[in-house]
Amino acid sequence: MESVRQIDAATLRTWLESKKEISVLDIRPSEERKEWYIPGSFHIDALGKLKEGDPDALRDVVLDKNVPVVTVCGGGKTSLIAADILRKQGYEAYSLQDGMKGWSMAWNTAVASFDGYDIIQLRRTGKGCLSYIAASDNKAVVIDASLPVELYKNILQERNWKLTAVMETHIHADHLSRSRHLSDQLEVPLLLPVGNKVSFTHNKIVDGQIIDLGKMAIRVIATPGHTIESVSYMLNNEVLFTGDTLFTNAVGRPDLKANEDEARRRAGLLYDSLQKLVQLNDDVVVFPAHTNTPINFDGQPVKATLSEIKKSVAVLKLDKNDFINTILDKLPPAPANHLTIVESNLIGNISNVNAIDLEAGANRCAVS
Repeated sequence: MESVRQIDAATLRTWLESKKEISVLDIRPSEERKEWYIPGSFHIDALGKLKEGDPDALRDVVLDKNVPVVTVCGGGKTSLIAADILRKQGYEAYSLQDGMKGWSMAWNTAVASFDGYDIIQLRRTGKGCLSYIAASDNKAVVIDASLPVELYKNILQERNWKLTAVMETHIHADHLSRSRHLSDQLEVPLLLPVGNKVSFTHNKIVDGQIIDLGKMAIRVIATPGHTIESVSYMLNNEVLFTGDTLFTNAVGRPDLKANEDEARRRAGLLYDSLQKLVQLNDDVVVFPAHTNTPINFDGQPVKATLSEIKKSVAVLKLDKNDFINTILDKLPPAPANHLTIVESNLIGNISNVNAIDLEAGANRCAVS
């Protein structure tokens, strides 16, 4: 397999973003595929046969031999075998280096424009993390930074935007926060909600506080439940950054780093917070901090109006007791490594951790 060529996630991301004609072949087991996958990829459950050395493991694969193929597995090893088999069959085949672990850092963007300001949604397409740059009159804020700081700095520089603040909706459990590092490097305030337990310097924000940014006014709305300190940010009374409290198709889970009694208490708080949000104007546009499905390279922001969400998210229609019981009964498995991720985010130092290994896996912060 010495001749098998590998490509990294950044290269595959560029190919997909530029609409390069390629075939992405996912060889993982079906259960892993259900959790997360690369948008537009083909699938064949062949991992077991490939590991056993079965020469016919990819016999049923019929793709255009004029189009390059990228093989994908969990960590980038078995995909080398698959790429070698396809190369011998006449395909221009590549293996994705580090597999889906590496792909968790792949990203794309989408832009939403409003009267007087723009919002850039930065999306980790495999991981489902959503972060934002909101800007008006060349002044910008970043919310829930989840990608390397250089990406935010590059976008700010390209658009000639000056960063004025970095903000978080809560302490995240499924990805390493880059907010402190972005704040430090560009020497701007880091705004965190009261109640967090971080051990580094920051500016505290409280329920009802208005953050004045010229043509942008951001109101802090306390929305505890997913975490105790969770807040949402209302921008100009028309855009709502909900963190992991409310998604476009689900609500946040209340149980991470909590025992059974605490999870039930937080589920009750989550219900109260959601009731507060659904009383807002139906036309308010919700931008969440995560999505539980892979994000296409389509330039379309992940967003929905409150009216749309109220119609589609069934648990919002339940009374408090039924809501609590339903949410606790439907909890998905906890995100891998979430305790380590939380501790890293509380310390604010991610320089000594392996982000690819630590953040690998699908988003599991939602309950629908």
